[in-house]
Amino acid sequence: MFRKNIEPRCAYCQKGQQLNEQEVACVKRGVVPVDHHCRWFRYDPLKRVPPRPASLDTGRLNKEDFSL
Repeated sequence: MFRKNIEPRCAYCQKGQQLNEQEVACVKRGVVPVDHHCRWFRYDPLKRVPPRPASLDTGRLNKEDFSL
């Protein structure tokens, strides 16, 4: 979430407010697509939603997998 080389997107810019899944209301540019970005992009880590972690598939595990 706090990487230095983050890909700029209006969806997680300080100057934008997400309207719906496809559009962001930008202070500088007006209504723009979520994947748009401009030179005024400022990263806001609280707006970025990280991907969900992978779930554990317990159906394929058995007792021998947990023994030494």
